[in-house]
Amino acid sequence: MTGTVILDVDGTLVDTNYHHAIAWYRAFRRYDITIPVWSIHRALGMGGDQLVGYVAGDDVEDRLGDDVRAAWTEEADALLDEISALPGAHALLEAIRDQGLGLVMASSGKPHHVERYAELIEAGDLADAWVSSGDVEQTKPAPDLMAVAMERVGAAAAVAIGDSIWDCRAAGRLGIPSVAVRTGGFSDAELRDSGAVSVYESVDELTKDVASLEPREPDSTR
Repeated sequence: MTGTVILDVDGTLVDTNYHHAIAWYRAFRRYDITIPVWSIHRALGMGGDQLVGYVAGDDVEDRLGDDVRAAWTEEADALLDEISALPGAHALLEAIRDQGLGLVMASSGKPHHVERYAELIEAGDLADAWVSSGDVEQTKPAPDLMAVAMERVGAAAAVAIGDSIWDCRAAGRLGIPSVAVRTGGFSDAELRDSGAVSVYESVDELTKDVASLEPREPDSTR
């Protein structure tokens, strides 16, 4: 397989970002730590291994990181039934496959959350592989998820699709192009400044332009 799309799930295909922000807020509050929800939202797209220290500082990560992450999982689990697929999510998967491209679904989320999202977007057997936080030591903005995604299907070239600046930065660190949708709440300028070659307002808009996706071999100079 030579041309593969590495497709983010959380916030890109399923409408999870604000649920996750509330879950993180409540998780921190269990330990009498109050992080403004807007600040948490700005960090979404990172995995929990990165987010705690980023929003609350290294001291909180060192003392309470694992506890806060466990609390977040409980809070996020309680919100799973409120999450829905974003309009056009399934159609995007079909459009990518119709272009003859490989497809790997990559998420920093927990494996059991990703399983639920797969049901919501009716992924079926459209994806060649799935990669989640359980498959890597570091999540985004580290490039590990995307590197594993390429390795898993033997892809020589890839393009990443996501909804956050962290998706774009992870792709940039791997040396592959990224395309973004604004479903994560980041601005066009922020996404482009983080490396996105194209930005779309919605999943539907991207689906109509899916023929423009151009997987490339990783740039080893980055």
